[in-house]
Amino acid sequence: MTTDAAKLTRRAVIYALLIAASFLFVVPFLWLLITSLKPIEQSTTMPPKWIPEAYFTEIDGQKVEVTKDFRVGQAGVVAEELQGEHAGQRNFFSAQQMSTVGPNIRVIYPVEAGWWRVTEKRPEHTPGNPRWAYVPPAAITSRIAFRWRNYYDALSRLDGSADDPSGIAAKHRVSFWRFLSNSLIICVLGVIGTVLSNAIVAYGFARVRWRGRDLFFALTLATMMVPFPVLMVPLYSVFKNLGWIGTLLPLWVPSWFGSAFNIFLMRQFFLGIPEELSEAARIDGCSEWRIFWRIILPLSKPVLATAALFHFLYAWNDFMGPLLYLTRKETFPLSLALQNFQAQNGGVQWHHLMAASAVTIFPVIVLFFLAQKTFIRGIATTGSKS
Repeated sequence: MTTDAAKLTRRAVIYALLIAASFLFVVPFLWLLITSLKPIEQSTTMPPKWIPEAYFTEIDGQKVEVTKDFRVGQAGVVAEELQGEHAGQRNFFSAQQMSTVGPNIRVIYPVEAGWWRVTEKRPEHTPGNPRWAYVPPAAITSRIAFRWRNYYDALSRLDGSADDPSGIAAKHRVSFWRFLSNSLIICVLGVIGTVLSNAIVAYGFARVRWRGRDLFFALTLATMMVPFPVLMVPLYSVFKNLGWIGTLLPLWVPSWFGSAFNIFLMRQFFLGIPEELSEAARIDGCSEWRIFWRIILPLSKPVLATAALFHFLYAWNDFMGPLLYLTRKETFPLSLALQNFQAQNGGVQWHHLMAASAVTIFPVIVLFFLAQKTFIRGIATTGSKS
């Protein structure tokens, strides 16, 4: 019993640590999703609001949705100016200000300390200024409200031209679907090239005997130690001479020439496949290519799926490559379009940025869950001997 109790305690501690560690990763993602469903004024409030709400109160006898701007620190009045440059306008006057303006104002209603200044929420591009008022806290009602329209607004503004519907930018507008198609072209073509090129090279290192094989494999692995910043200028010069700058070619063509990490991953898996299968195929008259295509590849689906998933994640999230090689907005993938959206003039619209980020992350999450079993199997069996 003592041994069983110790095992249960140890297991409970391990599970508790795993749950705590996973919580650290899940909370930022949940915050992203929640922020994407908030109005802009609730996305940066302190302390943070976890549940988005909509506030309602009466302004000029009409119940409308409002934003809570700030609390009044001292008592005063809302009054209308009777003379001067701002005649006819309503403003808030504190007790000290009242003594300076004298009879030039008409008091509309008193305001007590602790009341809220609220502003009417109106659709964008609505003519006129929104109405405002000072109301007591008890006059404000609230309810939970998820702003699903944030997603539509974010995707429609991803290229930045929606904020200027009548300007020059609107004539050259790029839709979200164009950005998505660019990302898919880069990822799909890159995945195909990664799987084919790395599998062929890895098979040559794992199952074909030739002089200097191990030396060349060591040199291949050594290329992983060369950082990308060292290669940026030479690669840019090569692609410029080829006339590829400004196109998607530099982002997917290199994947058709193999990479050290994927070659190593596939080679280790191929070494775990029994050599007897290849020998039996040779006796039956199969060529080396046919053995690779008909025997090795069908048995290597886990590691092929793993390499494909790794490259898809890399290409989908790649920012440096598109930033270096792409010059026109029409060729931007989602990663670069998202950064371009964040850098727009007028400040960051955090609720829209989070909504666009959630949409960008969603395909990767779906892909991972669909390929989860194959991915884990490929990692677990790589390097094992059958």
